[in-house]
Order: sequence, then structure tokens, then C-alpha cells
Amino acid sequence: MPGSTVAQLAAQIPDGAKIAVPPDYSGVAMELTRAMIRRGVRNLHVVCVPVSGLQTDLLIGAGCVATLETSAVTLGEYGGAPRFAAGLKCKAFRMMDATCPAVHAAIQAAGKGLPFMPLRGLLGSDLLKNRPDWQVIDNPFAAEKDPIVLLPAIRPDIAVFHAPFADRNGNVFIGRRRELVAMAHASAVSLITVEEIRDVDLLATEESAAGTLTAAYIGDIAVAPCGAWPVKLWDIYDYDDAHMRRYLELARSDEGFTHYLAEFVQPRQAAE
Repeated sequence: MPGSTVAQLAAQIPDGAKIAVPPDYSGVAMELTRAMIRRGVRNLHVVCVPVSGLQTDLLIGAGCVATLETSAVTLGEYGGAPRFAAGLKCKAFRMMDATCPAVHAAIQAAGKGLPFMPLRGLLGSDLLKNRPDWQVIDNPFAAEKDPIVLLPAIRPDIAVFHAPFADRNGNVFIGRRRELVAMAHASAVSLITVEEIRDVDLLATEESAAGTLTAAYIGDIAVAPCGAWPVKLWDIYDYDDAHMRRYLELARSDEGFTHYLAEFVQPRQAAE
């Protein structure tokens, strides 16, 4: 049965790791993110599958990110991501701009063991000028000229996300969030936080097995009640509206963000 702490999971994410993180609607490991910041992780290559919000904004503001690969970083209805915007302006990290289909295709290529994945929809966009790793070739099966873009597979070192529960055997229930499956298949290992461990076997029935990520793809699991807070977790709990608005207010300035870290991120250190 899984028994690690969140701090122990954070200790398994080395400086310079390429990590895959999901969108807010899938299950964001916010408590693990705060533990990573407390540990002082640096030079991460963050791959958003395909977008991110508060999680990536926090990591950027805390100086943890060296490279960012994403199609967007936004706080949604709460507004823009202030630390992301500030980091772009001062070139605090390398930006690898992408699109949602491009990220998904490249992640799927890694999961299938392929070196690349073709994608047509990028043709004619300015993105191709800024992504020298994306190559345009002629379709070798076409009788006439037929350009197509080849995207190199994205192979993260670690997939990081939060889910409602795991079973006693280390299988994790991910429901219909198939991007979590794609992340886990593409990554060398997955580090996952959950609301609880249940004394069940998720692979015992067809119904539960269909929404389960098996333990074969998981490196470690830690229990973190409300581990996505202040971001929502599926239909289990919603955004903490007051906290999100407070974050946006503080994170607009360097001084305000430092105050946020001191108040909401660092205090847990003594408990660990």
C-alpha cells in the first residue's frame, strides 16, 4: 500500500528534471508543487499538457523553471498568470511555444514509442519560425507536393498530478481524464498525490478498471487531502475563489509574490 509523504515525493524530483503537468480541470498536484518550492528545486523543464495555471505560475515565480513548453498559462476566469507574464518579459526562462494539438501529439508519440508524430494544422502559422525542432517535410506517400509538420516526441522524466484516490495495490483512479494516461505513458515515471487510499482493488471489475491508471506506470503515491487546493478537483471541490483572487492581487508584483510565498507556501516546512 502507498505510504510516502508529499515531502518524500518532492525529494524525488531532481533539479533539471523534465516534468509533465496537467490542466486545472484534470487534477493539479498543488500540495506537491508547494513542497517542491520549499525544497528549492531548480532548472525544471515544465511541459504543460497542454495548458497550465496556478501551478506553473507558482513554479515560475519561485525560480524553479528554466524551460517552459506550453500552449498557454492562464488563471482562466481570474485573469492572466502574472508571474508567467513577468517571466516572459525578463526572459527568466526559455519559452517553447506550442499549440494544444501539438503538445498532445508529441506526448502521444512518446507513449507509443515513436520518435515523432506528424501534424498538419501548424502549417502557415508563425510558430514554425520559433520552433526549429519542428520540421516540415513532404508527405512521402503523396503523388504531389504535400507538406506536413513532424513533431519530436516529448518524453518527460516525471508526470505529476493529483487524483481522488488510489487503491491498496497502488493503482490510481483517473476517471475519464485520458490526458493523465497519455502523460503517464510518455513519462519515465509518475509521482501522484491522492485524496485518500481506499481498501479496494480498482482492477477487480471492468467498470472501475476502465478509469484506472495501473501501478505499472506509477513510481510513488502520497496522500494529500485537498491536495489540489486552491485549484478545483473534478466535481469533488471547486476553486477557492477568495484565495485565487488574493493570489492574483499579490502576484502582480515581486514584493507581493514574496509575501504570498511566505504566507501560503513556506509555513508547512516545520510540519515536514
